[in-house]
Amino acid sequence: MFAVFKTGGKQYRVAAEDVLKVAKLKGERGEIVEFGEVLVVGGDSVTLGAPTVAGATVAAEVLDHARGPKIIAFKKRRRKNSRRKRGFREEFTLIRITEILTDGKKANKEVQPRPKRASAPAAEAGAEAGETAAAAEGATAKKASAKKAPKSKAKVPAARAKKPKSKPKSKPKK
Repeated sequence: MFAVFKTGGKQYRVAAEDVLKVAKLKGERGEIVEFGEVLVVGGDSVTLGAPTVAGATVAAEVLDHARGPKIIAFKKRRRKNSRRKRGFREEFTLIRITEILTDGKKANKEVQPRPKRASAPAAEAGAEAGETAAAAEGATAKKASAKKAPKSKAKVPAARAKKPKSKPKSKPKK
């Protein structure tokens, strides 16, 4: 399921567990924020808003507040001896989308622990290891046969050898 929502004058297409930078938001680190201005909700069927989808919200967890790279605004008026140099760093909030809600449902205010990736079962891992070991043996046999027939290397002629750099001659003074 995906959604398109609007915040800070920009639109973002997101799915659950996406991490993105948005313009600075109110909210502490670890807090859940909701975006109510949802323009599109998609999945099995796409719902377009006119201008927004009624009852749809996007919930996100605030990961961090930070500042972006420095942006230099340099203005010059030629032949006028007029220059202006200003710089700023835009503040942003890093968020992780927790859930996309429809039909007026409310978001969980508690931060859910992220599910850990499940490792492959031992039986499958053993079968894969046997296949990879056989493939590795075949690869080493190919490498060994390649090593038996070394390629001949042509020597570089003396004319092409690098010459040491000499210091440039200085001009005599008059």
